[in-house]
Amino acid sequence: MQTNHGTQELSEVEIYVDGASRGNPGPAGIGVVLKFDSKTICFKKFIGNKTNNEAEYLALLEGLKLAIGINAKKVKVFSDSELIIKQLKGEFSVKETRLSKLYSKVKELERLLNIEYFYIPRESNKLADELANEAIDEGR
Repeated sequence: MQTNHGTQELSEVEIYVDGASRGNPGPAGIGVVLKFDSKTICFKKFIGNKTNNEAEYLALLEGLKLAIGINAKKVKVFSDSELIIKQLKGEFSVKETRLSKLYSKVKELERLLNIEYFYIPRESNKLADELANEAIDEGR
């Protein structure tokens, strides 16, 4: 997969992210879908034993890194994790230590990108969900 989109700056990238865990914690995977310029990039990865919320944050981090790799500047992030979206918008506080470290990493990447966060229902995030679950199936 080529992640460098040359020196051209992309106008806007949509990122759909999902993290899945079978157990809490348990075997976990992430799924990321980037959409830009009529293109779609799909990414999945088994991430070992994690909680569902850790997997959600790790999916987001991977998506943001991929967006930076293709020279995106404006990013719309879509997730079916209401908790993560509300934490990133400042509506909920981050109480768990493990999540606060991941939250801080996301906030660092926000300095490189213009990001908007959107909560979407699970039905609207099917591809990212399928990728996350495939990653678990393949990684176990």
